[in-house]
Amino acid sequence: MKSDICTLSQDTASLEAILNEVEKAASYNNLDKKQSLRLRLLAEELVGMVPALLEFGSGEFWVESEEKNFSLHTRIMPNTSMTVEKREKVLAVSTSGKNAAAVGVMNKIRLAAEFMMIDYAQVAPSISPEFEFYAMGATTAPVLPISAWSLSEYKAKTEQRKGGAWDELEKSIIANIADDVVVGVQGKQVEIIVKKQM
Repeated sequence: MKSDICTLSQDTASLEAILNEVEKAASYNNLDKKQSLRLRLLAEELVGMVPALLEFGSGEFWVESEEKNFSLHTRIMPNTSMTVEKREKVLAVSTSGKNAAAVGVMNKIRLAAEFMMIDYAQVAPSISPEFEFYAMGATTAPVLPISAWSLSEYKAKTEQRKGGAWDELEKSIIANIADDVVVGVQGKQVEIIVKKQM
């Protein structure tokens, strides 16, 4: 089943629509209270990330479910082609001029989506600390016909290294609840898919 598609903007009403669609999907699929709460927590994590991505364009959200397999889809359609220069202008709004928000798993997922909007091979040398996490999650994904960034791939490689990145994953709601988060590009659109089997 596919839910209604919500058009996203930075206003509160469109972000609340994400939570409403998730609650409807949970009810329609007869999820118990605990399962519904897990699905809502994943949606809340997305709600926290979406406004920063909407700086680059418009978005859509929907839920797909098949039996107890759920995927939360967020698609961002950039208004114009994203370039390194445009990304730097967005970051320049920060007092430090750096992407200080790229701490935490959800912000790293958002950053992976930003990389997908630009030529990340061109960007990599200038942002090597940010790019390292991206490279650790780079993969091919069966749900998207191109290369993608996968949270489960990132987790597997981070677990081998342990350290600060592993601690960050252990504290993350999405890393502990979602089965995977995949970020990829289809055409000029970036799609973030959060997967959870109940």
